[in-house]
Amino acid sequence: MVAPPIVEPEPAVVLNPALPAQPTLPSLRTSLRASTIDGIFAAIFSNFTGGVLLTNFLVSLQISTAAIGIVAATPMLVNLLQPLGAYLSNRTHSRMRYGLMTYGTSRLLWLLLAIGVLHFSRETPQALIWVTLVVVLAAEILGALGNPSWLSWMAALVPARLRGRYFGFRNSIGSLTVLIAVPLGGWMVSHWAGGSVQGYGVLLLVGVIAGLISLAIQSKMRDINPQLELAQPWHDQGRSSIYSGLVSLWQHSSFKSYWFYWGLWTFSVNLSAPFFNIYLLENLQIDVLWVTVYNSLMSAATLVMLLVWGRLSDRTGNRPLLILVGLLVALTPLLWLGIGRDSLSIQLWLPLLFLFIGITSPAIDLCSNNLLIALAPAHHQATAFAITAAIAGVCGATGTLLGGWLSQGSEIGLVGIFGISSGLRLLALVPLLFTQEPRSHSLVQVIHSLSGGTQTLGAQWELQPVELEET
Repeated sequence: MVAPPIVEPEPAVVLNPALPAQPTLPSLRTSLRASTIDGIFAAIFSNFTGGVLLTNFLVSLQISTAAIGIVAATPMLVNLLQPLGAYLSNRTHSRMRYGLMTYGTSRLLWLLLAIGVLHFSRETPQALIWVTLVVVLAAEILGALGNPSWLSWMAALVPARLRGRYFGFRNSIGSLTVLIAVPLGGWMVSHWAGGSVQGYGVLLLVGVIAGLISLAIQSKMRDINPQLELAQPWHDQGRSSIYSGLVSLWQHSSFKSYWFYWGLWTFSVNLSAPFFNIYLLENLQIDVLWVTVYNSLMSAATLVMLLVWGRLSDRTGNRPLLILVGLLVALTPLLWLGIGRDSLSIQLWLPLLFLFIGITSPAIDLCSNNLLIALAPAHHQATAFAITAAIAGVCGATGTLLGGWLSQGSEIGLVGIFGISSGLRLLALVPLLFTQEPRSHSLVQVIHSLSGGTQTLGAQWELQPVELEET
């Protein structure tokens, strides 16, 4: 299970239809097709340089659990730099060149690590651990600086009426890629003749190549000049300050309740989630090949259930599903306590546990983001999204760092952390009881609907098909 990510908001930036830069249908199709292929290679890069494969590499280096917690917390902490990335990118004249500069440099840093791993793989000196930590930090910082520009680029390219459908398809293709690539990568690392550390060095080379191919494919996408976006009369020029937006949002009782929910939920999830794979690899000493297979099962379940939860949330609302499914997700850490090293656990209970996580966790990710969008006031959307991302980053990083310290610097250990995480997750659901979502059904109605008692619940909210027309 991974920490529920914050999905970045759709920027308020859109292209003026009167501008000559408006894309034609052929150029739009070319850009979207290139972006989809880009997502395939980007998924390979991100999963070869992170996730369970990176965790296994760190465990092989005999790095401390606290240090692994720092690595897991880094992406959340650097999210605080995303406003700076937006500021810098808006002063350029090309989204493509800015992305090449930030993401290209970030991905080439991993090439340095790959060379270092291959050179020192048999000695595994302390210097290699420090190089790994520095590369992870620098790469994440560059990625955070590039993310706002990439999101604005995609928001300008993808028509608003197609965004949900297109990004759902793109994410599904990425999940399918992960489903295939991660087990193959785990098998290669596990069976590499020179050992798992050297095998990961070779895997990093493959990942970097995939990452560079991803950037090359982006050159087929239509470039966007941020200065044309900023010149539009309806673009938000920052007329309302962040402080005034914060004051306004704090007076919004439902949004304030959401902040309490999301902050505590992100903290409690990250208190334990980054250490599930460590528990398998280090405490139970399960081979990395099995762990990658489990994660792929989870990805497969997520791939299917995203479609199911998306349709169901349109019918019932997001808040009821968050409460109902959140109860199941809150109990998930306790299920790890009954797992052992016996064949029954490896071949039956662990696959079922990862499938359960893959079924339930997408509902939390999807509905949390949808509820945020539904509650954010139109006149303070950017401020609402930015502050929420900051809360998630700080709370998530604090949870990960505390979890790493408790697992190694106290008598609590990983087993105790799992129990604490479960209790805090249940507590995080309480603020949702005081959150009012527009067009949301009550818990009683939703339970009745899920049991089959209401066949027509939300039928009036059915999405109608949208055809792309030539402009």
